[in-house]
Amino acid sequence: MNAVKPANKAKGTVFVREETCKGCSYCVDFCPTHCLELSPGFNARGYHYPTLARADDCTGCDLCGLYCPDFAIFAVRFRDLEKLRKGRVL
Repeated sequence: MNAVKPANKAKGTVFVREETCKGCSYCVDFCPTHCLELSPGFNARGYHYPTLARADDCTGCDLCGLYCPDFAIFAVRFRDLEKLRKGRVL
């Protein structure tokens, strides 16, 4: 009997301030689910910025944001996103 692996369901998403990024790749290197990649394109400063390449794997853990020295990226869990939109503190 072959076991079928269930599809991942995204639990969060990532927001990137592309123009703030300096392409250090800490967010990509330390992402525990490996859902980030550096973009093939460049920002205005000439750096590759991160993109959410595998959105279904994102948990919204925000390790990317914790490691970013320039605060150019952060992640949010979907369950907390509505609170942010309404301006409530998490």
